[in-house]
Amino acid sequence: MAWVVLVVSGVLETVWAAALSRSEAFTRWVPSLVFAVAIVLSMIGLAYALREIPVGTGYAVWVGIGAVGTALYGMVVLGEPVTAARLLCLVAIVGGVVGLKFLH
Repeated sequence: MAWVVLVVSGVLETVWAAALSRSEAFTRWVPSLVFAVAIVLSMIGLAYALREIPVGTGYAVWVGIGAVGTALYGMVVLGEPVTAARLLCLVAIVGGVVGLKFLH
């Protein structure tokens, strides 16, 4: 169960990062609220998961999911550049996260 919560918390990290960019420095009410709720739930989930998963592994997986998700959001939704180098780097992050999960 801790791994499921950790993955959901990592996805919520992507949500709060996207909402933060849309909040325009907290001047837009709805994205600011989404940011606040998502970051609190993400941290609660991370804290819960770290009761069973070592902190180094759990934090790296959480950050990796959030980083990859946010980068993909930027490319797909915000029109950020999609290059072979960027995609290769994202694959490397995913490989590291999967490795940490299975070497845990």
